[in-house]
Amino acid sequence: AYPFLNVENGYLTYETSGASFGGSVGKFHLACTQTHHTMMGRDRIVKETTLAEYRKDSTAGNEPILLATNLKTVGKDGLAKPGELNLWQEFENKNHFWNMSIDLNACNGCGACVIACTAENNVPVVGKDEVRRSREMHWMRIDRYYSSDMTPARAEKEGIGAIDKYLQMEVPATGSNLEVVFQPVMCQHCNHAPCETVCPVLATTHSLEGLNQMTYNRCVGTRYCANNCPYKVRRFNWFRYNENPAFDFNMTDDLGKMVLNPDVTVRSRGVMEKCSMCVQRIQEGKLKAKKDGTRVKDGAVKTACQQSCATGAITFGDFNDAESEIRKAYNNERRYQLLEEVGTKPSVYYLTKVRNKPAEA
Repeated sequence: AYPFLNVENGYLTYETSGASFGGSVGKFHLACTQTHHTMMGRDRIVKETTLAEYRKDSTAGNEPILLATNLKTVGKDGLAKPGELNLWQEFENKNHFWNMSIDLNACNGCGACVIACTAENNVPVVGKDEVRRSREMHWMRIDRYYSSDMTPARAEKEGIGAIDKYLQMEVPATGSNLEVVFQPVMCQHCNHAPCETVCPVLATTHSLEGLNQMTYNRCVGTRYCANNCPYKVRRFNWFRYNENPAFDFNMTDDLGKMVLNPDVTVRSRGVMEKCSMCVQRIQEGKLKAKKDGTRVKDGAVKTACQQSCATGAITFGDFNDAESEIRKAYNNERRYQLLEEVGTKPSVYYLTKVRNKPAEA
């Protein structure tokens, strides 16, 4: 839409004249990262309930996950929760333990967090042609899921077979029945991170404060970590974007380079990168607290995505602080983790979406 805007006295004007419309010529390719469609079969990723059900049971829509085992000591009939089965050595996280919570009720999918993350962490803007090649570089994404008119309960009631049921569940609802869920997804900073175990050069490691961190000058770009990540949040640097003239954005312009954040390394070609939970801001907050002779106060450190969120959907803080907002979010009965049954024990968790439907308001 920007070609239609005029600039007067340094300000954009949203008025124009002399426009004409005609038939399109040729094809225009679109690039989109929101390729997730209906919520069919994704009840472990997107959890939701209605207000009426939530009033009856505060855990509605967030039923516990049970895994079948042959161990009679873990629970009835050998069923165990994912956290009860562990082959990993636990991390102590004595000092700080940084966690994040995202409220699906509050997120409206505006994308401000993605832009803020890009600006804060010197994430290159690669353009739609690279996005079409699955080479996007955003450290976080907004997944979008639509509801469907077909549900398992309806299929059972109408006697619809399994194949037809799933085919119809792939079709988004139409008209006023359409419902949508927006879900921000970034590196989950797993405490049992599968990316850490496959890196042959130890470029991705676990910090003493619960962060899954990257050492760029050790990374050789095998991309094993990206293949092993169940959340698909790691990005591979295909080009030296800050020096490649093919990407005519701020990073390749001498003046534009001045807007880069000096606290964040500008990555080079051939390395993996991902969300760091704004570790540079964490360090700044810790240094300030050290000068003041105090512990980092709750809310003193805000990630870029949290700071830019207009609806307050993102909460970040030190889990070891018993009075922190992040601890309150963890104790919320709506809290769940993505793909909890995989056993990665993420440090990022989500709050079940509760829909206030008109008939129930």
